Amino acid sequence: MTSPQALLDRAGIAALIPHQGTMCLLAALLAWDRTRITCRAVPPAAPDHPLRRDGQVSALAGVEYGLQAAALHGALAGAAPRAPGFLAALDDVVFHASPLTGEIIVSATRLLDDPRGLVYGFALATESGAPLVAGRAVIVLPNAGAAA
Repeated sequence: MTSPQALLDRAGIAALIPHQGTMCLLAALLAWDRTRITCRAVPPAAPDHPLRRDGQVSALAGVEYGLQAAALHGALAGAAPRAPGFLAALDDVVFHASPLTGEIIVSATRLLDDPRGLVYGFALATESGAPLVAGRAVIVLPNAGAAA
């Protein structure tokens, strides 16, 4: 995958998505193109991880990682500025491991881009490629298609 722009660190990512402070779960942009993005996630072992409960990060948090990768992709690939989207549905979510541990690579692929919303597939894997979480998200864009 090639990237037409320089890779971003966590501060650069936070400048593009609504998730701020410790809630920005993406640590680095590794690659992106017109339809796909790959990021390194903030490790679940980070002591200030906002989704840690009882010392662990549930695999359910993997959905949030995937949605943040989709948000970053949308910010990078969007042809025109749009209002922030809202999660409308999740489909085919599979949890391969829980809790989440180690270094996590997050990828998201835009499957549908419509003025009213987006569909992204997302996947989390270990650095060695072992699957952790995968699924599909439907994101509604508010006020899309509203009469001018």
